[in-house]
Amino acid sequence: MSASLPGNRDLPASQYNLNTYWGRVQQSAEIADPRTLFVSSSGLENAKKLVSSYKQGQANSMTPEIWRAKKIVDSTLHPDTGQPVFLPFRMSCFVISNLIVTAGMLTPGLQTTGTLLWQITNQSLNVGINSANANKSTPLSTSTIAKSYFFAVSASCSVALGLNAIVPRLKRLSPTAKTTLTRLVPFAAVASAGALNVFLMRGEEIRQGIDVFPTLSEEEKAQKEKDGSQVRSLGKSKKAATLAVGETALSRVLNSTPIMVLPPLILVRLQQTEWLKRRPKMTLPVNLGLILTTSIFALPLALAAFPQRQAVSAKSLEEQFWGKGGKDGKVEFNRGI
Repeated sequence: MSASLPGNRDLPASQYNLNTYWGRVQQSAEIADPRTLFVSSSGLENAKKLVSSYKQGQANSMTPEIWRAKKIVDSTLHPDTGQPVFLPFRMSCFVISNLIVTAGMLTPGLQTTGTLLWQITNQSLNVGINSANANKSTPLSTSTIAKSYFFAVSASCSVALGLNAIVPRLKRLSPTAKTTLTRLVPFAAVASAGALNVFLMRGEEIRQGIDVFPTLSEEEKAQKEKDGSQVRSLGKSKKAATLAVGETALSRVLNSTPIMVLPPLILVRLQQTEWLKRRPKMTLPVNLGLILTTSIFALPLALAAFPQRQAVSAKSLEEQFWGKGGKDGKVEFNRGI
């Protein structure tokens, strides 16, 4: 993100009011805009130069060109490292990366082998996304990633296969109700394993803590720009890490809920219509269309549930941070996505 670029002058966090949910939705929609994926390396370098020109005081105000450059930088670079996030794991590629995988998991009449393969594929993608977008102040070891991947795959496959075995045995349910519940099995597997995946992948953050910084007032920001000083970390907080990881896990569940629930329920209804009965080959395109449409709208809504740059009272963290907060006694940290 733009915060990782050189310069002492802070950029406005957004064109929108990030203190409101709708403002964060608008900001999240920009970060998740797939058009930024087509920006070339030279385009990214040019965007970085424009953003740096503002941070270094060479540009007096945020022009439309600098706002566009900030959008490219924010959707491409990791806020902690300043390096480009691997393209398939960027939030701007989330809808595209998940489209085929989600369609596979929601395929009607999927057998055991298909269920296992698609759940493994989905958790492989989740591990990549979680690792690429995690808070980098606490690096992940290869062994931690491998263990997290194993447990997440085991959880998702167990839930999916277990529910697929249980639902047909529910004798009191009508055939329609059984069909509906069967279509919702992937959601239960994805939601439970997705949240578990986040906690496992980022468990090291909870054990070691993540960097927290004092929240600066406008006067302190101006002074920092003037003397060229950098804001130093107050230390690593385990409580901040627990909050960051917990909110991220919840946002993943919020994101998967409409994507994994609405398309299969709508498809069940559509398959009862004469139009789709006469055109069974249209089932897959219709399913893909439903998933794509839901994903486009659901992702910004889920990402906006919590601010990425989280500010909390210093007293809500460990005692070592009490009295060290900045503006209004608050400290802030990068939640990760």
